[in-house]
Amino acid sequence: MIAKLIGSVDSYGEDWVIVNVGGVGYLVFCSARTLRNLPTEGGDIALMIETHVREDHIHLYGFQTQTEKSWFNLLQTVQGVGAKVALAVLATFGGDELTQIVAAGDKTALTRVSGIGPKVAGRIVSELKDKVAKMDLGSAAFQKVESAGEAKSEDPKSDGGAHVAAGDAVSALVNLGYNRADAFGAVATAGRKLGPDATVEQLITAGLKELAA
Repeated sequence: MIAKLIGSVDSYGEDWVIVNVGGVGYLVFCSARTLRNLPTEGGDIALMIETHVREDHIHLYGFQTQTEKSWFNLLQTVQGVGAKVALAVLATFGGDELTQIVAAGDKTALTRVSGIGPKVAGRIVSELKDKVAKMDLGSAAFQKVESAGEAKSEDPKSDGGAHVAAGDAVSALVNLGYNRADAFGAVATAGRKLGPDATVEQLITAGLKELAA
């Protein structure tokens, strides 16, 4: 089983890259986001690999980060989401964005991805919500999800301070008796509305309103 490839870029395609490792070329399928971040031909490359073995083929899927690889596998646990659709999702949204989308139950954002309709989007949100709630909030709770192809501005204040406030707010809601997944989603939605400067108290108050709604 191939888990990682380290070599140089031989050539590119629409959804693939050939990685030259010691004179052997490996065809690796990647998301458009990953391909955009790879070096030019001849440049050094290191990709984490997910190997799919089927009766009629062996496919390698490459990722620059463990987060991207984890999301690729997590998405495919949902009925109706195969490798191609999972790559399309990752081409549109980064890991933090996906965390926020699922936590906030934003099915509309997911339907912007080619190959995902309302039913599949609904399954992704409902089936992955509990799993996402166990992930690190990070800055995801405060990021604005843009439509496909729209540029996203980065807020330098979306840092550790926002992370701590969001985590404390989730813990407070859980202590009040709310399910962690629901608390996570409420804080994610509140954080997106209030922004990175929101205090723990503001997040708790807004989160309670989201839960009440």
